[in-house]
Amino acid sequence: MNTVQQPALLRIALPKGRMNAEIVRLLAEAGVSLSTSSRGYRPRVSLRAVEAKILKPQNIIEMLHAGTRDVGFAGADWAAELRADLVEVMDTGLDAVRLVVAAPGELLSREGTLPARSLVVASEYQTLSAQWIARRGKGDRFIRSYGATEVFPPEDADCIIDVAASGATLEANGLVICDEVMRSSTRLYASRAAWDDPARRRRIEEVSLLLRSVLEARRRVMLELNAPEARLAAIVEVLPCMRQPTLSRLAGDAGFAVKSAVPREALPTLIPLLKERGGTDIVISPIAQVVA
Repeated sequence: MNTVQQPALLRIALPKGRMNAEIVRLLAEAGVSLSTSSRGYRPRVSLRAVEAKILKPQNIIEMLHAGTRDVGFAGADWAAELRADLVEVMDTGLDAVRLVVAAPGELLSREGTLPARSLVVASEYQTLSAQWIARRGKGDRFIRSYGATEVFPPEDADCIIDVAASGATLEANGLVICDEVMRSSTRLYASRAAWDDPARRRRIEEVSLLLRSVLEARRRVMLELNAPEARLAAIVEVLPCMRQPTLSRLAGDAGFAVKSAVPREALPTLIPLLKERGGTDIVISPIAQVVA
């Protein structure tokens, strides 16, 4: 009797906080649904043999490093801060932020630089702050914050090291960005143990494939148009494709139907160009997933 082999159990960590909504949406578009159980931090996942837990991104990095989670989403800033030995499976590009140094404007020179003296630096990021302080070489003193770092200056710190997306929060607190420590975004990380195990690695790569297909689809649209046979070569020449466009004969040998998944950002210049080269009946439609 043939038996269906059960897939290897995959222990996945989902981020709590600002990253959560984007990751849940990404999974949903990949066909993976989550349903909250009576214990809200352990959602059920529609994939077979997947055990999920919602954790703070910092804890996700720690649990992956310890090997109690196989795969999880966290920011590159916390992976660097905690110096964890992990495998970066993919960069989703979501929640893109900068880790910056910011200070009150009156502390900065006309060129926007910090004074060449010892400063008090407040941050949640002790390791990355220590590295920045060492590079600056002015004997700065570090103060650990536990959130709301932007309120420290000017009374309790001279400057801060914190994440900034638009910079609006820093500006609202009278702070000006004067240096950049690193750029971060939400990444999918795997523990070394899970990555080195063929069965679990296969499952991680399957999840990654689904997510990449959605992210690629977000960057592209399906473009369809009709092309007279005499103008087909000129149209195909300028049509950006993943490989080759799909061509099919129109009824009555009236030309060709041309179909291609093209970068969304190319549309403003591409559509007038296709019209100029003889393309007609241009239709643009969204794509759910793209697997090359």
